[in-house]
Amino acid sequence: MAIADAKNATPEYEKVAPRIKRGKLDLPFMLLVLILLSIGVVMVLSASFASAYYERGDPMYFFVRQFGFAVVGVGVMYLFSRLPMTFYRNLSMPLLAFSVGLLILVLFIGEERNFSKRWFNLGFTTFQPSEIAKVAVIMAFAVMICKYGGGLRKFRLSHWKDFVKSAAPFVLVLGVIVALLLAEPHKSAAIITVAIAAVVLFAGGFDIRFVFAALIVAAIAVFVIVTKAEASYAEIAESGTGNYAFRRIVFWLHPEADSSGGGYQVLQSLYAVGSGGLTGLGLGQSRQKYLYLPEEHNDYIFAIVCEELGLIGAMLILVLFAVLIVRGFWIALHARTKFDALVAAGIVGKLAVQVFLNVSVVTNFIPCTGISLPFFSVGGTALLIQLAEMGVLMSISRDMELTRAG
Repeated sequence: MAIADAKNATPEYEKVAPRIKRGKLDLPFMLLVLILLSIGVVMVLSASFASAYYERGDPMYFFVRQFGFAVVGVGVMYLFSRLPMTFYRNLSMPLLAFSVGLLILVLFIGEERNFSKRWFNLGFTTFQPSEIAKVAVIMAFAVMICKYGGGLRKFRLSHWKDFVKSAAPFVLVLGVIVALLLAEPHKSAAIITVAIAAVVLFAGGFDIRFVFAALIVAAIAVFVIVTKAEASYAEIAESGTGNYAFRRIVFWLHPEADSSGGGYQVLQSLYAVGSGGLTGLGLGQSRQKYLYLPEEHNDYIFAIVCEELGLIGAMLILVLFAVLIVRGFWIALHARTKFDALVAAGIVGKLAVQVFLNVSVVTNFIPCTGISLPFFSVGGTALLIQLAEMGVLMSISRDMELTRAG
């Protein structure tokens, strides 16, 4: 049964919503967010001071910025937790249009890095419009499912036209967003966006058979690509050239084939993870952060966590993430309306996907995809958006046990 099956936002509820007395926000969820945020800021200080001193001449540069954004972000989280869910429902479609506009604009005036145009440079910071697009997809899909998503629930050959008609708006919206992300190009954001859309659709009652079919097709495609890449291993290992996708797969499976080039970051990450052992080298004692491991304060900060805090510390952090995710889905299950439940499921699904992909990359379970670790990786605007999303979840939690005023 879908998360939102019994969460129907009735017209009667919409009429009385402004007169409803809201409850208290979910304290366990808020504490989990604050604990992870605090650990993340401390790890930024530990992981970044060497590169900050080398690149900026100030060992506290990244920490001070991240701490400042964290403080502002907590205020933003509280503000968003106070806003009623009717506000977010009304904001959903304008936010989608705004995000599409930003994704188009960044292709023309965005800052280019490593042959990609995905950043707006605001002077004091940069931000990626893809972060806004992910949130927009969650909220827009939630509204669309509430309005006309009933035809997605069960597919029958006799009603295939109704199914196609119901699915078309979702395919169109997702197709436009993903196409713009690939144009930047920003493949990792495209993958996360598709995953988020799948979570919201599944929570909204999307026919599970299509989920299994998509997974089977994806598995076959991955098998074929990996097999072809392996067949090209000798050529790629010897020359270091060849199909870009095949090279990424070869250096994922065989990083030692180019230990100073394509496999360098993978190997340095594994050295950091392995050298931490059971209890770690101690907070601040990492060796790989001294300009050995690239992106040590960003995408690969979890490798420094493993090196300094060891298996025990890393597992405790993953347990905190797991408890936060479970608590988030608990909020989704107890949400007051269908829209609230779908938004909660989408936000928590986004968090879960990012944590899984980041840790998988750091441990070389999957090829490098350039995905940050929520609450840990350096990135001011990304952190603000993450905390704003947590605020939306807390707003949903305040409506779980409602009493009508008067």
